[in-house]
Amino acid sequence: MIRLESGPSMVEIDPALGGSIVSARWHGMDIMRPMQGDNVLGASSFPLVPYSNRIAGSVFSWRGEEVSLKPNHPGDPASPAIHGVGWTSEWKVIDLQPASTRLELEHTANVDWPWSFVARQDFVLADRGLHLSLSLEHADDSAMPAGLGFHPFFPRSSHTLYRGLHRGEWETDAGCIPTRLRSVPAPQDWWQGRPVETRIVDTVYTEREGPLTIEWPERGIGLMMVPSDDLAFTTVYVPTGEDFFCVEPVTHMTDAFNRDLPDSGTRLLEAGESWSVDLKLEYFRL
Repeated sequence: MIRLESGPSMVEIDPALGGSIVSARWHGMDIMRPMQGDNVLGASSFPLVPYSNRIAGSVFSWRGEEVSLKPNHPGDPASPAIHGVGWTSEWKVIDLQPASTRLELEHTANVDWPWSFVARQDFVLADRGLHLSLSLEHADDSAMPAGLGFHPFFPRSSHTLYRGLHRGEWETDAGCIPTRLRSVPAPQDWWQGRPVETRIVDTVYTEREGPLTIEWPERGIGLMMVPSDDLAFTTVYVPTGEDFFCVEPVTHMTDAFNRDLPDSGTRLLEAGESWSVDLKLEYFRL
Protein backbone atom coordinates (compact mmCIF):
# COMPACT_ATOMS: atom_id res chain seq x y z
CA MET A 1 0.00 0.00 0.00
CA ILE A 2 1.26 3.48 -0.91
CA ARG A 3 0.36 6.54 1.16
CA LEU A 4 1.01 10.04 -0.21
CA GLU A 5 0.63 13.19 1.89
CA SER A 6 0.75 16.92 1.22
CA GLY A 7 -0.47 19.25 3.96
CA PRO A 8 -4.15 18.42 4.63
CA SER A 9 -4.34 16.09 1.58
CA MET A 10 -3.87 12.31 1.71
CA VAL A 11 -4.28 9.54 -0.82
CA GLU A 12 -3.68 5.79 -0.53
CA ILE A 13 -3.00 3.61 -3.58
CA ASP A 14 -2.89 -0.18 -3.93
CA PRO A 15 -0.70 -1.21 -6.90
CA ALA A 16 -1.72 -4.87 -6.54
CA LEU A 17 -5.44 -4.04 -6.70
CA GLY A 18 -5.63 -2.69 -10.23
CA GLY A 19 -3.39 0.27 -9.45
CA SER A 20 -6.42 1.73 -7.72
CA ILE A 21 -6.93 4.52 -5.22
CA VAL A 22 -8.38 3.13 -2.00
CA SER A 23 -8.70 6.37 -0.03
CA ALA A 24 -8.55 10.11 -0.72
CA ARG A 25 -9.10 12.66 2.05
CA TRP A 26 -8.80 16.40 2.58
CA HIS A 27 -8.79 17.86 6.10
CA GLY A 28 -9.81 14.39 7.28
CA MET A 29 -12.93 14.26 5.07
CA ASP A 30 -13.45 11.69 2.32
CA ILE A 31 -13.20 13.16 -1.16
CA MET A 32 -13.67 9.72 -2.72
CA ARG A 33 -15.61 6.81 -1.30
CA PRO A 34 -13.20 4.88 0.96
CA MET A 35 -12.36 1.26 0.12
CA GLN A 36 -15.19 -1.22 0.73
CA GLY A 37 -14.31 -4.90 1.09
CA ASP A 38 -11.37 -6.53 -0.68
CA ASN A 39 -12.55 -6.41 -4.32
CA VAL A 40 -11.52 -3.76 -6.85
CA LEU A 41 -15.22 -2.90 -7.22
CA GLY A 42 -14.97 -1.47 -3.73
CA ALA A 43 -12.04 0.82 -4.58
CA SER A 44 -12.16 4.62 -4.50
CA SER A 45 -11.02 4.92 -8.13
CA PHE A 46 -9.39 2.75 -10.79
CA PRO A 47 -7.87 3.33 -14.25
CA LEU A 48 -9.68 2.56 -17.50
CA VAL A 49 -7.21 1.18 -20.05
CA PRO A 50 -7.22 0.34 -22.94
CA TYR A 51 -10.96 1.06 -23.11
CA SER A 52 -13.83 2.35 -21.01
CA ASN A 53 -17.07 0.68 -19.97
CA ARG A 54 -18.82 -2.18 -21.77
CA ILE A 55 -18.21 -3.85 -25.13
CA ALA A 56 -21.52 -5.37 -26.25
CA GLY A 57 -21.32 -9.15 -26.34
CA SER A 58 -17.57 -8.91 -25.57
CA VAL A 59 -17.03 -8.81 -29.36
CA PHE A 60 -16.16 -6.18 -31.95
CA SER A 61 -14.94 -6.15 -35.53
CA TRP A 62 -11.55 -4.65 -36.29
CA ARG A 63 -10.22 -4.31 -39.83
CA GLY A 64 -12.23 -7.27 -41.07
CA GLU A 65 -11.41 -9.54 -38.15
CA GLU A 66 -13.61 -10.47 -35.21
CA VAL A 67 -12.08 -9.64 -31.85
CA SER A 68 -13.56 -11.72 -29.03
CA LEU A 69 -12.69 -10.77 -25.45
CA LYS A 70 -13.00 -12.76 -22.24
CA PRO A 71 -15.71 -11.37 -19.91
CA ASN A 72 -13.91 -9.87 -16.92
CA HIS A 73 -16.37 -8.33 -14.46
CA PRO A 74 -15.32 -9.52 -10.94
CA GLY A 75 -18.83 -9.31 -9.55
CA ASP A 76 -21.05 -10.20 -12.53
CA PRO A 77 -20.16 -13.21 -14.72
CA ALA A 78 -23.01 -12.30 -17.10
CA SER A 79 -21.52 -8.88 -17.87
CA PRO A 80 -19.67 -8.40 -21.15
CA ALA A 81 -16.03 -7.32 -21.16
CA ILE A 82 -15.80 -4.02 -19.30
CA HIS A 83 -13.31 -1.28 -18.33
CA GLY A 84 -10.26 -2.82 -20.01
CA VAL A 85 -7.53 -4.81 -18.27
CA GLY A 86 -5.82 -2.23 -16.05
CA TRP A 87 -8.33 -2.44 -13.20
CA THR A 88 -7.93 -6.23 -12.83
CA SER A 89 -4.11 -6.30 -13.11
CA GLU A 90 -1.24 -5.80 -10.69
CA TRP A 91 0.84 -2.68 -11.36
CA LYS A 92 4.50 -2.11 -10.54
CA VAL A 93 5.79 0.85 -8.54
CA ILE A 94 8.34 2.67 -10.76
CA ASP A 95 8.89 5.77 -8.64
CA LEU A 96 7.83 6.82 -5.16
CA GLN A 97 8.17 10.23 -3.49
CA PRO A 98 6.41 11.63 -0.38
CA ALA A 99 3.68 13.29 -2.49
CA SER A 100 3.91 11.48 -5.84
CA THR A 101 4.27 8.05 -7.40
CA ARG A 102 4.36 6.36 -10.80
CA LEU A 103 2.92 2.92 -11.54
CA GLU A 104 3.45 0.80 -14.64
CA LEU A 105 1.65 -2.13 -16.24
CA GLU A 106 3.14 -4.28 -19.01
CA HIS A 107 0.39 -6.18 -20.78
CA THR A 108 1.15 -9.09 -23.10
CA ALA A 109 -1.46 -9.92 -25.75
CA ASN A 110 -3.97 -12.51 -24.49
CA VAL A 111 -7.71 -13.31 -24.40
CA ASP A 112 -8.36 -10.20 -22.28
CA TRP A 113 -6.85 -7.88 -24.92
CA PRO A 114 -5.13 -9.18 -28.09
CA TRP A 115 -2.49 -6.42 -28.35
CA SER A 116 0.52 -5.79 -26.12
CA PHE A 117 0.94 -2.41 -24.45
CA VAL A 118 2.59 -0.55 -21.59
CA ALA A 119 0.42 1.69 -19.40
CA ARG A 120 1.58 4.18 -16.78
CA GLN A 121 -0.17 6.09 -14.04
CA ASP A 122 1.16 9.19 -12.31
CA PHE A 123 -0.28 10.48 -9.03
CA VAL A 124 0.82 13.93 -7.82
CA LEU A 125 -0.73 15.17 -4.59
CA ALA A 126 -0.97 18.84 -3.57
CA ASP A 127 -2.34 20.63 -0.51
CA ARG A 128 -5.61 21.36 -2.31
CA GLY A 129 -5.93 18.57 -4.84
CA LEU A 130 -4.68 15.60 -6.82
CA HIS A 131 -3.31 15.38 -10.37
CA LEU A 132 -3.80 12.05 -12.17
CA SER A 133 -2.18 11.07 -15.47
CA LEU A 134 -2.72 7.91 -17.51
CA SER A 135 -0.66 6.96 -20.56
CA LEU A 136 -0.74 4.12 -23.05
CA GLU A 137 2.15 2.96 -25.25
CA HIS A 138 1.25 0.50 -28.00
CA ALA A 139 3.85 -2.29 -27.98
CA ASP A 140 2.57 -4.56 -30.76
CA ASP A 141 3.07 -4.76 -34.53
CA SER A 142 -0.43 -3.86 -35.78
CA ALA A 143 -2.66 -0.87 -35.09
CA MET A 144 -5.22 -1.18 -32.32
CA PRO A 145 -8.30 0.73 -31.15
CA ALA A 146 -7.90 2.38 -27.78
CA GLY A 147 -9.57 4.41 -25.07
CA LEU A 148 -8.61 5.80 -21.67
CA GLY A 149 -10.37 7.14 -18.61
CA PHE A 150 -10.73 7.42 -14.85
CA HIS A 151 -13.39 5.73 -12.70
CA PRO A 152 -13.70 7.53 -9.32
CA PHE A 153 -16.44 6.78 -6.77
CA PHE A 154 -17.69 9.68 -4.67
CA PRO A 155 -19.64 9.76 -1.39
CA ARG A 156 -23.27 10.76 -1.81
CA SER A 157 -26.06 12.02 0.39
CA SER A 158 -29.48 13.46 -0.39
CA HIS A 159 -27.80 16.89 -0.60
CA THR A 160 -24.88 16.08 -2.91
CA LEU A 161 -24.76 18.20 -6.07
CA TYR A 162 -23.11 17.37 -9.39
CA ARG A 163 -22.76 19.74 -12.34
CA GLY A 164 -21.30 18.95 -15.73
CA LEU A 165 -22.16 20.71 -18.98
CA HIS A 166 -22.70 18.39 -21.97
CA ARG A 167 -24.64 18.57 -25.24
CA GLY A 168 -25.70 14.92 -25.40
CA GLU A 169 -27.01 12.13 -23.19
CA TRP A 170 -27.19 8.54 -24.48
CA GLU A 171 -30.32 6.52 -23.79
CA THR A 172 -29.42 2.89 -23.04
CA ASP A 173 -30.94 -0.58 -23.10
CA ALA A 174 -31.25 -2.92 -20.11
CA GLY A 175 -27.57 -3.81 -20.43
CA CYS A 176 -26.48 -0.13 -20.38
CA ILE A 177 -25.49 -0.23 -24.06
CA PRO A 178 -26.26 3.10 -25.83
CA THR A 179 -29.26 3.09 -28.18
CA ARG A 180 -30.18 6.71 -28.96
CA LEU A 181 -28.47 10.05 -28.44
CA ARG A 182 -30.48 12.93 -27.00
CA SER A 183 -28.87 16.22 -28.02
CA VAL A 184 -29.50 19.85 -27.11
CA PRO A 185 -28.28 22.98 -28.94
CA ALA A 186 -25.93 24.11 -26.14
CA PRO A 187 -24.16 22.25 -23.32
CA GLN A 188 -26.42 21.99 -20.28
CA ASP A 189 -26.56 20.69 -16.73
CA TRP A 190 -28.75 17.60 -17.12
CA TRP A 191 -29.58 17.71 -13.38
CA GLN A 192 -30.63 21.39 -13.59
CA GLY A 193 -29.16 22.15 -10.17
CA ARG A 194 -31.00 19.38 -8.33
CA PRO A 195 -29.24 16.81 -6.08
CA VAL A 196 -27.50 14.05 -7.98
CA GLU A 197 -29.77 11.31 -6.57
CA THR A 198 -32.82 12.84 -8.29
CA ARG A 199 -31.73 11.11 -11.54
CA ILE A 200 -30.87 7.39 -11.46
CA VAL A 201 -28.59 6.84 -14.46
CA ASP A 202 -25.81 4.65 -15.83
CA THR A 203 -24.93 6.28 -19.13
CA VAL A 204 -22.47 8.45 -21.00
CA TYR A 205 -22.63 12.17 -21.81
CA THR A 206 -21.03 13.73 -24.87
CA GLU A 207 -19.43 17.01 -25.90
CA ARG A 208 -18.38 18.19 -22.49
CA GLU A 209 -17.73 21.90 -21.99
CA GLY A 210 -15.66 23.08 -19.02
CA PRO A 211 -14.96 21.36 -15.71
CA LEU A 212 -17.07 18.96 -13.66
CA THR A 213 -18.00 19.97 -10.11
CA ILE A 214 -19.29 18.13 -7.05
CA GLU A 215 -20.45 19.81 -3.83
CA TRP A 216 -21.23 18.35 -0.42
CA PRO A 217 -23.12 21.25 1.28
CA GLU A 218 -23.50 19.49 4.63
CA ARG A 219 -19.70 19.08 4.85
CA GLY A 220 -18.88 22.50 3.43
CA ILE A 221 -16.51 21.21 0.75
CA GLY A 222 -16.45 20.75 -3.01
CA LEU A 223 -14.41 19.29 -5.82
CA MET A 224 -13.66 20.55 -9.31
CA MET A 225 -12.50 18.04 -11.91
CA VAL A 226 -10.61 19.45 -14.89
CA PRO A 227 -10.18 16.74 -17.55
CA SER A 228 -7.74 17.10 -20.45
CA ASP A 229 -9.30 17.78 -23.85
CA ASP A 230 -9.28 14.15 -25.02
CA LEU A 231 -11.55 13.23 -22.09
CA ALA A 232 -14.54 14.66 -23.97
CA PHE A 233 -17.08 12.13 -22.65
CA THR A 234 -18.35 11.62 -19.10
CA THR A 235 -19.88 8.40 -17.82
CA VAL A 236 -22.17 9.01 -14.85
CA TYR A 237 -23.41 6.19 -12.63
CA VAL A 238 -26.00 7.01 -9.96
CA PRO A 239 -27.36 3.72 -8.57
CA THR A 240 -30.52 3.50 -6.55
CA GLY A 241 -30.30 2.96 -2.81
CA GLU A 242 -26.52 3.52 -2.52
CA ASP A 243 -24.36 6.07 -0.72
CA PHE A 244 -22.03 6.69 -3.68
CA PHE A 245 -22.05 7.73 -7.33
CA CYS A 246 -19.47 7.85 -10.13
CA VAL A 247 -18.42 10.63 -12.47
CA GLU A 248 -15.94 9.17 -14.98
CA PRO A 249 -14.06 11.37 -17.48
CA VAL A 250 -13.39 9.12 -20.51
CA THR A 251 -12.23 9.44 -24.10
CA HIS A 252 -15.05 7.57 -25.83
CA MET A 253 -18.68 6.52 -25.59
CA THR A 254 -19.72 3.13 -24.23
CA ASP A 255 -19.34 0.33 -26.83
CA ALA A 256 -17.39 2.71 -29.07
CA PHE A 257 -15.47 -0.05 -30.87
CA ASN A 258 -18.76 -1.36 -32.28
CA ARG A 259 -19.81 2.06 -33.63
CA ASP A 260 -19.14 3.68 -36.98
CA LEU A 261 -20.15 7.07 -35.61
CA PRO A 262 -17.55 9.73 -36.44
CA ASP A 263 -17.74 11.08 -32.91
CA SER A 264 -17.61 7.79 -30.97
CA GLY A 265 -14.23 8.77 -29.52
CA THR A 266 -12.28 5.66 -30.57
CA ARG A 267 -8.56 6.37 -30.90
CA LEU A 268 -6.32 4.50 -33.36
CA LEU A 269 -2.84 3.72 -32.05
CA GLU A 270 -0.18 2.63 -34.52
CA ALA A 271 2.66 0.33 -33.49
CA GLY A 272 4.94 2.16 -31.08
CA GLU A 273 2.61 5.16 -30.67
CA SER A 274 1.94 6.66 -27.22
CA TRP A 275 -1.03 8.60 -25.88
CA SER A 276 -1.78 10.20 -22.52
CA VAL A 277 -4.60 11.99 -20.69
CA ASP A 278 -4.77 13.72 -17.34
CA LEU A 279 -7.29 14.77 -14.74
CA LYS A 280 -6.87 17.53 -12.16
CA LEU A 281 -8.92 17.35 -8.96
CA GLU A 282 -9.11 20.67 -7.12
CA TYR A 283 -10.62 20.77 -3.63
CA PHE A 284 -12.34 23.86 -2.24
CA ARG A 285 -14.40 25.17 0.67
CA LEU A 286 -18.00 26.19 0.12
